[in-house]
Amino acid sequence: MKTDQIIALSQKYIMNTYPRMPVAPVKGKGCWLWDADGKKYLDFFSGLAVTNLGHAHPRVSYAISKQAGALLHVSNLFQIDHQAALAEKLCQNSFADKVFFCNSGAEANEAAVKLARKWGKTHKDPDCYKIITMEGSFHGRTLAMITATGQEKIKRGFEPLIPGFQYVPFGDIVSLKEKMDNTVCAVMIEPIQGEGGVRMASVDYFKELRSLCNEKRILLIFDEVQTGIGRTGTLFAYEQLGIEPDIMTIAKALAGGLPVGAMLARDFVADTFQPGDHAATFGGNPFVTFVASTVLETLFQERLLDNVREVGRYLRSGLEGLKKRYPFIKEVRGQGLLLGLELETEAKPLVMACLERGLILNAAQERVLRILPPLIVSKKEIDQGLKIMDEVFRGI
Repeated sequence: MKTDQIIALSQKYIMNTYPRMPVAPVKGKGCWLWDADGKKYLDFFSGLAVTNLGHAHPRVSYAISKQAGALLHVSNLFQIDHQAALAEKLCQNSFADKVFFCNSGAEANEAAVKLARKWGKTHKDPDCYKIITMEGSFHGRTLAMITATGQEKIKRGFEPLIPGFQYVPFGDIVSLKEKMDNTVCAVMIEPIQGEGGVRMASVDYFKELRSLCNEKRILLIFDEVQTGIGRTGTLFAYEQLGIEPDIMTIAKALAGGLPVGAMLARDFVADTFQPGDHAATFGGNPFVTFVASTVLETLFQERLLDNVREVGRYLRSGLEGLKKRYPFIKEVRGQGLLLGLELETEAKPLVMACLERGLILNAAQERVLRILPPLIVSKKEIDQGLKIMDEVFRGI
């Protein structure tokens, strides 16, 4: 089918929940995509930080083929070898002692909220169930997670919302401290607010947050759904903050494009869950966990975290150069290969202009260009992307 045929079918049969671009990718290789009409695109969006190893990575493709021919699914009522092996890898490379597997970031965050609430009620007080989140945050699209999200536009039309969430400004330790009473069981926060516009808070803020949680016996939950699996230059973004959370959620890039999420926790929290407290039918099946293990092995063996740090600095330097040339660029921010340009103009028209020239970017909020290349991206490909952005910006 050609692109116009695909668009027509989508408009007729698929619910209108996404503002879809007029592009229908049908093939990918590395950092590149080809659409149904044969046009080639440089992908600096990575399926929203999902395809961290790029498209059709040979090791991932081989793992998919191998495991598909062996075993796709068994119930979590059985022991699952690849699930156990992946859990070991995640725990050995993080703060965590235990893992719960699910299918998405929203599900991982739901699991974290349930675990935190049960821990609060079990170990502190029956009224200890509230969770503090940040203004500008994004935690998913389920009813509980739109409530947790600190953006009013996400919630409109879905009231009444779930009780038990409170919001404070991101990076404001004073406001946070004022909310930390005996009814609060946890604080949930993103190390970098991706959907919120690639917004960051200081290392000192996070260290104070950790100290306050320790002092008041409140759990610290890190939502690393977007920042995890190497996106910022370390396997997890918390590693660059000098602190550790008690619970962490990951998803997106964990299996290189297959749907899987995970909630990681320390033993003293994880032990609160007992059989029957939580479940996910497809969570951590043999297929996705084998592929996810391959993704982690590839990250380490191909030294891609080093590439993220080196090429991330190179990309940031190029973006700073664009900022010097174009006064409508207010700020370059982010870390590793999660970068954003805050603009004085609307971002979406620039996204569409870049798309016409063969570069895929994303608008986060109204005035931020979000740039998320695959972690395998080369400096040559960075130069190609910067050249297209320069051409587009010149016409503003």
